[in-house]
Amino acid sequence: MTTFWSWYVTILSLGTIFALTWLIFGTRKGQRQETTEETVGHEFDGIEEYDNPLPKWWFMLFLATIIFALGYLALYPGLGNFKGFLPGYDYLDTEAKTPFATDIQVSDGVRNAGWTGAHQWEKEMAKADAQYGPIFAKYAAMPIEQVAQDEQALKMGGRLFASNCSVCHGSDAKGAYGFPNLTDNDWLYGGEPETIKTTLLKGRQGAMPAQLAAIGEEGIRNVAGYVRSLSGLKNPEGIEVDLAAGQNIFATTCSVCHGADAKGQKAMGAPNLTDKTWLYGSSFAQVQQTLRYGRNGKMPAQEDFLGNDKVHLLAAYVYSLSQEKLEK
Repeated sequence: MTTFWSWYVTILSLGTIFALTWLIFGTRKGQRQETTEETVGHEFDGIEEYDNPLPKWWFMLFLATIIFALGYLALYPGLGNFKGFLPGYDYLDTEAKTPFATDIQVSDGVRNAGWTGAHQWEKEMAKADAQYGPIFAKYAAMPIEQVAQDEQALKMGGRLFASNCSVCHGSDAKGAYGFPNLTDNDWLYGGEPETIKTTLLKGRQGAMPAQLAAIGEEGIRNVAGYVRSLSGLKNPEGIEVDLAAGQNIFATTCSVCHGADAKGQKAMGAPNLTDKTWLYGSSFAQVQQTLRYGRNGKMPAQEDFLGNDKVHLLAAYVYSLSQEKLEK
């Protein structure tokens, strides 16, 4: 934070507190000291309010909130670049010369020695890593197929999935519009254990290029009809579709990604167009929309966020989901 904004935040915060303090004492000074039967002169739905002073306990409560606010701002960060007087955690501040040092040098740069939410999070994460790290490491040394058969590992993987993956793929992992179902055996990039782990670690960037400029509206309509016919879907009545023309366009424009047999290529993440699994919908209008404007999907990389050991567990859990269905 720059010096200007630091002073701006500090003056605004302290100024507000001091203004409220003046307001409380100012209004208190103008109040009568004794109770009375007089009212303030207003009536609300037949209810009148006595013109009595604010109860002392209420006034003291206001003062207590002000004292608390000042104490909090003295101990914790809240006044611009001022970091507060509360000492940092010992495990982070081993190089600090005093408990109230402004900052310290650590391996990743300058880190403040006072208390911060980031320090607290780091302390909790360090404690969790010390407790659970060996467990994660144990499973990371095992093959994914073997981990997928361990009940405890699957419970841990399930919690990782719920926390990090369910927002897109759903709590049941069956996906949603634009997000793949992870419980079947249809995989864009392959469902082998190590391939799943690679997908989780490195992420995936899928792109279906827009075709409107290349083949025109008539071509969009014919290719949509042809592609749907590969899955045994009938085209809407009243819409003229030349399946032969659509097949020719597919052979020259689409087969380079989806293959001459339209069964897709996992190396490119191009989906199989002959099954009944549709990521963005199988209606005539939806397929046309995909062809006309293209699609872009991104699976975010989890390597930096979760790390290899947790991703290994997560990969085993995801792998187990499709294996359960195959076994049934």
